[in-house]
Amino acid sequence: MNSAAPGDRLIRAGAIVFFVGAVATLVTVAPLLLGTTPFPTYMFGLSMLMGVGFLVAGAGVFQSIAAGRRQARAAAGSPASPSPSR
Repeated sequence: MNSAAPGDRLIRAGAIVFFVGAVATLVTVAPLLLGTTPFPTYMFGLSMLMGVGFLVAGAGVFQSIAAGRRQARAAAGSPASPSPSR
């Protein structure tokens, strides 16, 4: 089964970007630990993809949460903006 819930694609894309950033980080740090010639500066920039992937996946999680709340409100039959209780 393929779930098509809101936010799923963002979570998957974020996981892939995070993984690419993690591999870039390992590749960048390895020469520093092994005492060989370090990679060019742009490789350090690729390491930042870990943070970008984390943010993209987090956005997907928040989108999924918002969709779940909308579904719960629709099922309960409450208005979109609840009135303050007294």
